[in-house]
Amino acid sequence: MRDETIAGLLLARLGDDRPGLRSRGRTWTWDEVVRESAARASLARALRRDGPFHIGVLLDNVPEYVLWLGAAALSGATVVGINSTRTGAYLEQEVRHTDLQLLVTDEAGAKLLDGLDIGVPRDRFLLVDGGDYAERLERHAAGAAPAPAPDIIPETQMLLLFTSGTTGASKAARCSQGRLAELGRDNSAKYNIKREDVSYCPMPLFHGNALMALWAPSLAAGATIVLAPTFSASGFLPDVRYYGATFFTYVGKAIGYVLATPERPDDGDNTLTHGFGTEASPEDKAEFLRRFGARLVEGYGSSEGAGMIKSVPGAPPTAFGVPAHDGVRIVHPETRETCAPAILDGHGRVTNAEAAVGEIVDVHGAARFEGYYNNPEADAERVRHGWYWTGDLGYVDGDGFLYFGGRSGDWIRVDSENISALLTQNVVRRHPRIVDAVAFGVPDPRSGDQVMAAIEVPEGVRFEDLDFAAFLAAQDDLGTKGAPRYVRVSHALPTTGSGKLKKKELQLEGWRTGDAVYRWAGRGASEYAPMTEADKAALRGEFAATGRLRFLP
Repeated sequence: MRDETIAGLLLARLGDDRPGLRSRGRTWTWDEVVRESAARASLARALRRDGPFHIGVLLDNVPEYVLWLGAAALSGATVVGINSTRTGAYLEQEVRHTDLQLLVTDEAGAKLLDGLDIGVPRDRFLLVDGGDYAERLERHAAGAAPAPAPDIIPETQMLLLFTSGTTGASKAARCSQGRLAELGRDNSAKYNIKREDVSYCPMPLFHGNALMALWAPSLAAGATIVLAPTFSASGFLPDVRYYGATFFTYVGKAIGYVLATPERPDDGDNTLTHGFGTEASPEDKAEFLRRFGARLVEGYGSSEGAGMIKSVPGAPPTAFGVPAHDGVRIVHPETRETCAPAILDGHGRVTNAEAAVGEIVDVHGAARFEGYYNNPEADAERVRHGWYWTGDLGYVDGDGFLYFGGRSGDWIRVDSENISALLTQNVVRRHPRIVDAVAFGVPDPRSGDQVMAAIEVPEGVRFEDLDFAAFLAAQDDLGTKGAPRYVRVSHALPTTGSGKLKKKELQLEGWRTGDAVYRWAGRGASEYAPMTEADKAALRGEFAATGRLRFLP
């Protein structure tokens, strides 16, 4: 039963003089956090208009973001966290979809939105670094007794979290105050977050990881929340030491970036005890423990649902755990029959993938799924036959341990963000000299996936003739993470009998093909360079070094 609200958890902190929120510039007690949130709630209610009470927040991880989360909880509003890595038409589409009444941002965020029609007039922007912002808050603080709006119940919508699905269209997952409060209680116990902990938040607050695995659990436990405006590998350990952080969350390759910093003899001289996240390899977890003395706990979940898999002692290093209850199953999507147990070879690779790998479902989960905002097609994709379908693939070994097996549908997990393959594909196809193209995910040697495109060009056209990097940079609806890291170039890509490109075959081959493959060198690079056989062998060596050869078919 979801019988609590975030508003209730927040008001329970009134009078609490323990530090609740810290930045490099200031510390707020929990009591001050509640009162500052109440002032913003009063301002939000004064500005409310008819229609969905949706407030967009486009900020780095700054204290104002946390205080507006509290404001939404107390006022009954919904926070729509806007992903600042989105750009152009893609960003415009996402934001317009959520019917915002107000936008809380700063000068930098407002500049990002220049020229975009997001459905919010500029006089409905609240600039937290604007000249009159502090004065307006001061007026509302004077008469704002911390109290929830009278109509707040556990079902009151608290968050809309952007995610991407198989269609590539924008989706905003709903999260109620009751579900978020329940996650706060459950995850504070699951991740061992106690009142004396200092929870360091380097992951963006528009992401479910930061909200569901750190902010809400820390609120429930009364722990101190400390913020990094943006993730910085070089700034990670200095921040930990400055704040005395004991717990943190991570996603994607954040752990890899931290481990890539130069090792120092005093790395273990820090206060960290544990962290929670996704997609760190067993080798990374062991190295992080050796180097920094902190234990990393991996989990499985999503903005739409969590609690399907239970961690247990003795699980293999690449397994997530065991199904949390008998409703969590691995099934064949077409037949809904439970898949056979996976038979693993000595490297942990599945030898009977066709029989063992299927979609992760929860046959009891439909009632707990809160749906997407204004997107019945996406709702229908998630709930079929009365079951909740995750869209993720998995398998269970003979001992009952559950493993993640990849992602079904037309999307790619890059740095723990869902990137639409369909969007990348459509952008690439715009090039006037490309005959056809397909985009898909290929494994990253450290965690998650990378985007790869296969393109077909006419005879006589070379990849160098395309000016491909400059073309992609000019497409304002393609974010940096959606740009292909690898590009396969051919004059005749394999097709099906109906003339469609054989996407699965291309994906399985990846960069290990006889066709020419070009690779983007990474941050700071402006061009693609051809991959030699030596480059491909070195890349395979990276997979071996990180224990991820099992992801290469």
